[in-house]
Amino acid sequence: MSDQRHAAILLFGAPGTGKGTQGKVLGELPGFFHLSSGDIFRSLDPDSEQGRAVDEHTSQGNLVPDDLTVTLWHNWLTQRIAAGEFDPAGELLLLDGIPRNVAQCQLIEDHVDVQLVLHLSSDDIEPLVQRILNRARLEGRADDGDESIVRHRFDVYRAESAPVLDFYPGERRADIDPDGTPAQVLARVLERVVPLQEQFLASD
Repeated sequence: MSDQRHAAILLFGAPGTGKGTQGKVLGELPGFFHLSSGDIFRSLDPDSEQGRAVDEHTSQGNLVPDDLTVTLWHNWLTQRIAAGEFDPAGELLLLDGIPRNVAQCQLIEDHVDVQLVLHLSSDDIEPLVQRILNRARLEGRADDGDESIVRHRFDVYRAESAPVLDFYPGERRADIDPDGTPAQVLARVLERVVPLQEQFLASD
């Protein structure tokens, strides 16, 4: 990877707020590249050393260690650039699932310039818990199927992930209501994203 810092949008919020859904939809639009650490983790060979290390933590609802998370992310991003799948000069990078804590913010600072934090904000976790459990049934995601582990993930989010919001300047943060249909949420997201994309393309 070059030493260039890639312009990025951080999709951020508690578990179940729809970060992945919005990331996938935006990633299908020209000018955006969606990068999900969860997808990277799930793509690992479960019998590999890295796969076992990731499962050891995600299966308990804990964060994967910072060094391993950032190494996997960095390697995957480098491969996507080398393969011509991500063009940093013409596409905004959509970060989904990384950074998950302040240490990760610091570790990726040399590689990305987070220009907008889309904070999918919800005060009530109960609908989110049920959304995750339903997703586990529909998609066969074992890491989402145990309610006690799902609730533990919210404790981890509050203790370790929420401080990420204070790492980036407040003017870069946009609070987005995650309630409603994916299309309704997308409309709110686009209100914030389109002006940034226009500015990014104009500065190229």
